[in-house]
Amino acid sequence: MLRKATVAMILFSLVGCSSPESTTTEKPSLATAGNPLAHQYLGQHFDHVLNKVSQIESNKAHDYSTFAPQAKMVTSRSPSMARKFEPLYNQVENWAKHSGNPSTLAKYGIQAAQLGGANGEGNVMFTGYYSPVIELRHKPTNVFRYPIYAMPTCKGRCPSREQIYDGALAGQGLVLGYSKSMLDVFMMEVQGSGFVHFEDDNQLQYFGYAGKNGHRYVSIGRVLIDRGEVPKAKMSLQAIQKWVANHSEAQVRELLEQNPSFVFFSPRKTLDVKGSAGIPLLANAAVAADRKYIPMGSVLLAEVPQLDAKGNWTGKHVLRLLLALDTGGAVKKNHLDLYHGMGAKAGTDAGHYKHFGRVWRLGLKGSATQDPWLMPQ
Repeated sequence: MLRKATVAMILFSLVGCSSPESTTTEKPSLATAGNPLAHQYLGQHFDHVLNKVSQIESNKAHDYSTFAPQAKMVTSRSPSMARKFEPLYNQVENWAKHSGNPSTLAKYGIQAAQLGGANGEGNVMFTGYYSPVIELRHKPTNVFRYPIYAMPTCKGRCPSREQIYDGALAGQGLVLGYSKSMLDVFMMEVQGSGFVHFEDDNQLQYFGYAGKNGHRYVSIGRVLIDRGEVPKAKMSLQAIQKWVANHSEAQVRELLEQNPSFVFFSPRKTLDVKGSAGIPLLANAAVAADRKYIPMGSVLLAEVPQLDAKGNWTGKHVLRLLLALDTGGAVKKNHLDLYHGMGAKAGTDAGHYKHFGRVWRLGLKGSATQDPWLMPQ
C-alpha cells in the first residue's frame, strides 16, 4: 500500500495545530507553554530519537489484543521478517499474556528504547490514516459521473489535475469506475488506496496505488486556511467536507484544482490492505514509521491517544503493542501514523488524529549491540 501520507500531514499540513488539554498529572511545563508541540509528558529530557531505558513505568490501561493477529500476519507472509523478528514476537506475546506490566519487560528478556519526541520530552506525534470505502458505478449516470482512472502511458509529463478534469484522459479506456463525489475520489488519492463498492453489482474491490502524474502536491486544507474559509484551529477532514457540502460543484472543482497532483489506481485481486512491508494491516495494530530508526517489523509499545465518537481526544491513553509495517513521506523521526481500518468511522478518527503519546521500541536483550538504538536528532 503506497500511501501519499497521513491525512493530517498531507491534507492539512498542520501537525501540532492544536495541543491536547492537560490532565492533573500531565501538565505542560513553563518552557513549553504556548508551543503547539508541547505536551503532557515532563521530567525527562532525551538527546536522541531512540534512547535506551532500563525500565518503563506507565499506569495506563492496556489492550494488547491486536498484537498476536498482526504478528502472525508478518511471520506467515514474510520469511525474512520472521527470521529476524519471530523470537521477539514470541517473547513479547509471552509477556503480554502473563504480565502486561511494562515494568516487568526485563524479566522476559526484553529491552526498550524510548522515542525522544519532537520536543525532547517523549511526546511522539500520532496521526492517522485509513482505507476509505466509496460507492461506484461501472457506467456513468447523472449522479455517478466522477471517474477514477488507471495509470496512463504519458508521452512526456502526464496531464495536471485541471487538464484531467477537462477530459485529457477521456476515451483512453482508463476509467475504473464512476463516483458520485469528486471529494471522495480526491480523498482516496490522498490515502493512496481504498475500497470501492460497485452499487450496480454489489461488488467490493480494493484499489491499490498505481502511480501519479508527477505534478507537485498542494494542500487544499492550507488553501482554505490561506483564503480565510476555515480557521486554522478548526481544520480537519470534517471541516473540508462541510465546506464542500456548502459550495457549488464549480467551486469545489476550483479548490481541488489548486492541487495539480493526481493519483491513479489499479484493482487488486484480494481485499488485503498492505503496507510498505507487503503485510496486510490490521486496525490499531500497525503504524507507519521512519524506517531509518524503526525498521519494518519492529515492535513498539505505545501510549496511544484515545478519541471519542466525534473524533475528539478524551484526555486518555491506552497502552498498545504496535508493529511498524508501513512508511510515509511525511512520517519522520518522532512521528507515527496509526492505521485505523476501513470505513467512515475510521476516517473520522484518522481525520482528527493529531495527538501525542509516549512510545518505546522493544527488542530482545543484547540486540542493542547490533542495533543503533541511539541515533542523533
